Amino acid sequence: MGGVNAAGRTSGHQAFRRTVIDALPEAEQQALLLGLAALMGLGSCREGAWYDAAGNPIGASRLAENCRDQVLDHTLIRRIEDPRFNDDGLPANRRAGLELGSELTFRIRRRQLPERLSPTWQVREVDRYTLEVTVPPGELDVLLPETRPAQVRAAGQLPSGFDPSRYYRSVHHPRGLSMSIFAASDCLASSGLDWEILRDRLDPDEIAVYAGNSIGQLDDEGWGGLLKSFVSGNRATSKQMPLGYGQMPADFLNAYVLGSVGGTGAALGACASFLYNLRLGVEDIRSGQRRAVMVGTSDAPVTPEIIEGFRAMGALADDESLKALDALELLTDADYQRACRPFARNCGFTIAEASQFVLLLDDTLALELGAEILGSVPGVFVNADGWKRSISAPGIGNYITLGKAAALVRDMLGETALRERTFLHAHGTSTPKNRVTESHVFDLVAQAHAIEHWPVVAVKAFVGHSQGSAAGDQLTSALGSFAHGLLPGIPTLDAVADDVHAERLKFSREPQPFVADAAFINAKGFGGNNATGVVLSPAVTERLLVKRHGEAALDAWRQRREATRRASQAYLAAADQGHYEVRYRFGEGVLEGPELEVNATAISIPGYARPVSLVVDNPFGKLED
Repeated sequence: MGGVNAAGRTSGHQAFRRTVIDALPEAEQQALLLGLAALMGLGSCREGAWYDAAGNPIGASRLAENCRDQVLDHTLIRRIEDPRFNDDGLPANRRAGLELGSELTFRIRRRQLPERLSPTWQVREVDRYTLEVTVPPGELDVLLPETRPAQVRAAGQLPSGFDPSRYYRSVHHPRGLSMSIFAASDCLASSGLDWEILRDRLDPDEIAVYAGNSIGQLDDEGWGGLLKSFVSGNRATSKQMPLGYGQMPADFLNAYVLGSVGGTGAALGACASFLYNLRLGVEDIRSGQRRAVMVGTSDAPVTPEIIEGFRAMGALADDESLKALDALELLTDADYQRACRPFARNCGFTIAEASQFVLLLDDTLALELGAEILGSVPGVFVNADGWKRSISAPGIGNYITLGKAAALVRDMLGETALRERTFLHAHGTSTPKNRVTESHVFDLVAQAHAIEHWPVVAVKAFVGHSQGSAAGDQLTSALGSFAHGLLPGIPTLDAVADDVHAERLKFSREPQPFVADAAFINAKGFGGNNATGVVLSPAVTERLLVKRHGEAALDAWRQRREATRRASQAYLAAADQGHYEVRYRFGEGVLEGPELEVNATAISIPGYARPVSLVVDNPFGKLED
């Protein structure tokens, strides 16, 4: 796995450890603080020696101590740091009609004059660069520049000082795509596997990438800049249209990270998009069509326009609502850090940015490669809501998805494991509707299986709601729980709200020790896009592998895994010092067709060890000639 969100880097469970930092031993806390300090540009390590941001040599323990407050205050949810959200207000324009009582004369640069003018305007040339325009009395429609106070000032932002575009040759890439490049690279490097070796073992068509986001790239470098180019007076660029597409994270991985010619695509399911893509990968592998699948999402929605859109829906925790919630006159930085309160008294979700990727392998390939197994996904279930009062209102589909997921775990691991060794990774948006409806889903399924105290985790309390990447935040956090035996608490849960169906659920503000066999990753998206994924722990996965392949095969895998672990640990040690292996191969190995060797049964591609087989499954039979 690899990626980045408001808690830090995904690999090495850095982001997970940030959410349980107070439960970690002191040495692990120091290592985490140093890794985040390096990510945020607060310190660096060269040849084993640590330096502060000014380049002065400093010991590791002193740097960790000096940076602690800065790291803790500038990760997770916090006041939006984009300068557009400062006290001066967001730049905007107001449409107005002026009534001119007399002539208006002004000078303007020639290139700034509109191509089409009112026939009543008179234009005189002052020099080759300047024109003088006279407008007669009457009505004049104008846009008056103004600033509007930001009504929402809390978000889950990547750690301060971290810019993924700095680590490769980014040329006007939207932020979400830069995050994709970093996240997929982090995933590959932390796996400890050599991608070229893995690729050479497979038919190129046995690889797939399913990656996207929920709403495309809507910052200025993508569709956001394109759609407002006319009214803002800026030119559209040749990159904005193509780079704005929602499937572009997959396209970027194929073209610049993996060089894959295999399956590709993106399933968009609003806030459930990550699980939709995970389902595509799982089904491809279960069918035998693919053997290695990269799955992920990347969302960068912390922009004034997207925030205003969600605020207008009444979905976000805006400043006025947060003040009313706690009867405050003013909001402090500490109040913004408490903006997201799943299952407590709350007022809306907190928007966030994140990019998360996981590498799926079929079990035989994982054993042959000596892969480090972080867990396994036996199923992802997707159901719609049916008839609805409004497109954004919750419905009944989530009862079906979680019900199926719980039944699968019961049938695989038994009733005792389901009741005592599973936990729920809630969608947990922090809206009043979500706390009621999702907890009711949990309660009914718990009743059906006689579960008395089902632990609930809500990671959005830390990192916010990253839209299509939200379930990626949840899945990678669940893998962290398996590795560390800890469930993150919900620190903003001062008290469970009265309307939450909590009788059979277990909530905690503090991290709790818990040895889990499985986790349920739950997602509820706008429009009725419901999904629940099951992820099994590494220990349970190994038991399943022994059952299928035998103990001797697992012993051989453990021996091969040693080399993988060494490579992974080398990368993670370097990454914790701020040295990342970002893969971006622009213009390398480009093929256009004449270089291929094509026959009736295969296509050979230069640079690929194995040809693409053209032997396809034909379920229809053959007609007689």
